[in-house]
Amino acid sequence: MKLALLSDIHANLQALQACLDHAEQRGANQFALLGDLVGYGGDPGPVMDRIMQVAQAGAVVLQGNHDEMALNPPPLSGALGAATAAWTHAQLSQEHQQFLAALPLTARLQSCFLVHASADEPAQWRYVDDERSAAASLAAAAADPAVRYVLGGHVHLQTLYYKGSRGKLMAFSPTAGVPIPLPTHRHWIATVGSVGQPRDGLTSAMYALLDLKQARLTFHRVPYDHMAAAAAVRRAGLPDYFAQRLEQGR
Repeated sequence: MKLALLSDIHANLQALQACLDHAEQRGANQFALLGDLVGYGGDPGPVMDRIMQVAQAGAVVLQGNHDEMALNPPPLSGALGAATAAWTHAQLSQEHQQFLAALPLTARLQSCFLVHASADEPAQWRYVDDERSAAASLAAAAADPAVRYVLGGHVHLQTLYYKGSRGKLMAFSPTAGVPIPLPTHRHWIATVGSVGQPRDGLTSAMYALLDLKQARLTFHRVPYDHMAAAAAVRRAGLPDYFAQRLEQGR
């Protein structure tokens, strides 16, 4: 099985379609969308339509914190997510909302534990952004002895953590397009990056492809029409900051 892992799409239709196409061209035969399907971006309705098509074809889809906010918008505040949650809610049809509300927070797919944030209390939306938080997430998921891989998003960065021979977790920064062997005698945890809102200074979308037969993980960067995605944000009347993030990859 070749598993395509997409997270943090953030209502970016152009980036979503580019990553789906890229993964299909590389032989992906299973898809997992790891949450934050909406929020920030200008096309929540079309993105939800496309995701529901992918789900109907067999993709695993999880709920993220921005999906939760879109269902139950918080009072307006200075928080960036709150600035778009009410608008996003108004753009979603009843069918979209029912789909989002029914999504699980985690899923098991063969030896993979899928989650948006941390497997350690997933509803708390904890960030897996260092060895300590990665260790907590891995320990929670690996309570199931069949789990070898923990795969999530939420932090908008691509990082791989692995447990060394002494049991200490170590971080590894991948190179896009270069397959990484994942020996199955070890446990691994990865954050697969953001499809729809990269924050590392590059505008290209992120996703990862896990070949379970070969035990190899490849992190990908995919160029897409980020200027069109930024224009959709402005056309929607959302804060210009969100359009600038797409233009600058920050």
